[in-house]
Amino acid sequence: MLTKLERYVNQLGELHTKLIVLAGQHGSGKTKLLQELGTKLGVQPLNVNLELGRRMSATPHAARGFSAGQLLRDIADRQRKEDMLLLDNIELLFERGLQINPLDLIKRLAHSKRVVAVWPGELRGNRLYYAEMTHPEYRDY
Repeated sequence: MLTKLERYVNQLGELHTKLIVLAGQHGSGKTKLLQELGTKLGVQPLNVNLELGRRMSATPHAARGFSAGQLLRDIADRQRKEDMLLLDNIELLFERGLQINPLDLIKRLAHSKRVVAVWPGELRGNRLYYAEMTHPEYRDY
């Protein structure tokens, strides 16, 4: 699986949006695969919950949704000057109070860098899901 992922990552430079989403339920091995890729490429995965949470804690609650995208771009730029970004633990982006579109935000990061993001949900057919329909943070793309 790592070899296949590496091949896809190498082909990303030719695309407009340079994004690979590793979708799967909790415990399916996404984080382990991302860490293995990071080790192989010499790139440290970014724990979005930890880093963005730190930055947002200093942001007034009412301004968090507005600033979340810019804060994540700043973190990504400081994390890696190269063109590769590995994102893990992105659950904070789904918080309803932020009123942001996590997939759109990640896609925008992938215009300037190759991005591999762990998606804590699943891919069913052509649809990407986060949480179950009864969950308040449910998303369907």
